Amino acid sequence: MRKFLVVLDDSRECLNAMRFAAMRAAKTGGGVAILSVIPPDEFNHWIGVGEVMREEARERIHAHFEVFAKWMRDRQGVDPELIIREGEAVPEIMSQIEADSEIGVLVLGAGDDRKGPGPLVSQLSKSSGSLPVPITIVPGDLSKDRLEAIT
Repeated sequence: MRKFLVVLDDSRECLNAMRFAAMRAAKTGGGVAILSVIPPDEFNHWIGVGEVMREEARERIHAHFEVFAKWMRDRQGVDPELIIREGEAVPEIMSQIEADSEIGVLVLGAGDDRKGPGPLVSQLSKSSGSLPVPITIVPGDLSKDRLEAIT
């Protein structure tokens, strides 16, 4: 089964990327893999404090994931899987793509402010010619109706 890999983070544009991935998966018989990357600098504390912070980050990710997963299951009939990695975002995204041969498309949300599309879109689009899968970049300001029409 072909999977759409989408990155779960705290950005506003993440929402449209999630919606797009779920809608495309539902219409094509695919799946959705949701990747959340915990940056290593969050745990540069004493060992005990770092472990507590790591666990709190995982709990936040699971809670955030469940909101998206419920919508995907209820509205799109797609049961997403959650992958949590620790490290720098771009190398971890690339490692996940290499580790899972079913991933067919990377879906990213683009910011809609003057700062640009966001760090992931900027970094990954620079190397898009050598990526093992295509990237779909979903504009952050697309309406739900427009997303449905596109998918």
